[in-house]
Amino acid sequence: MAALEQRVDGGVGALESGSVSPRLSTPPPDHAHQNNPLLGLPIVVIDTILNCLTYDETSLLRLVCKRMDVICQRMLNQGFLRVERYHNLCQKQVKAQLPRRESERRNHSLARHADILAAVETRLSLLNMTFMKYVDSNLCCFIPGKVIDEIYRVLRYVNSTRAPQRAHEVLQELRDISSMAMEYFDEKIVPILKKKLPGADMSGRLIGSPPVPGPSSSLTTMSLLAKNTPSRSEMTKLQQQVKVNGAAVTALRREISELRVKQLEQQKQLQDQEQKLLEQTQVIGEQNARLAELERKLRELMDSAVEDSPAGTSLETPCKRSRKAADGPRQSKRLRSKK
Repeated sequence: MAALEQRVDGGVGALESGSVSPRLSTPPPDHAHQNNPLLGLPIVVIDTILNCLTYDETSLLRLVCKRMDVICQRMLNQGFLRVERYHNLCQKQVKAQLPRRESERRNHSLARHADILAAVETRLSLLNMTFMKYVDSNLCCFIPGKVIDEIYRVLRYVNSTRAPQRAHEVLQELRDISSMAMEYFDEKIVPILKKKLPGADMSGRLIGSPPVPGPSSSLTTMSLLAKNTPSRSEMTKLQQQVKVNGAAVTALRREISELRVKQLEQQKQLQDQEQKLLEQTQVIGEQNARLAELERKLRELMDSAVEDSPAGTSLETPCKRSRKAADGPRQSKRLRSKK
């Protein structure tokens, strides 16, 4: 993955060196820094030296001088673009190994990897919406370099670990420092940058007092509208975010439909079991009724048999048997005596 990261960084640097956007523009040559040997070096050498530092250290080097401030701003902007591309590459690799069904993805070994990368994606989109509007206008750079370092740390941890921890445990530090950076930027820096936006004074005048009708007022309003319209890069980023949100919504709808189908199946099973219980209770009731009828018939038969038999039969039979048993040996003696 280190080689992969080097390839991503190298590709981004090659693209960014030839770009003409304001946030990636190279600083103009300055011949006044002859006393400082570092600033007298070529810009390629300075970039190579700064690549050995962390982005947090690069953000602190902005305080050295104006030329170093310009160089560090460019490095921070490039770092944010690089970490975005590195995240996209990692996410593609993980998605390619995941199954297509949502039910199988939950039990997959890369489920936590996908959850962490999705959370990093939302955090990158929030940072992009917070900072890049003013970076594209060339009013500031991506200030929090520590956030870039933390995002790289999370991505390297995801790529190097087979069984990572849960998403909230891994992303706790990233959420804390990124939320603090965005809050500070919105509260302290954005009010100052809004005053530097092109057309801010004219918009304030137009809001404060109604314009005088005429061709000049219509031209100024049209120019303000043209300046305040979002750029193509912002529109593409918004469209990508809308696509991501749409995919998440469709996935949630699929899960809801699956849960509804399971609920209906369980309800049908419960109804079938209730029907079987009713049938079994009916069968048990019929069997109990038959047993009661059989017991009643047996009692009637026994009663009728007792009533039909004579009263002395039970007493005479044993007497007769005892007499026969006593007379048997006497008769045998008589027959012997006669012989």
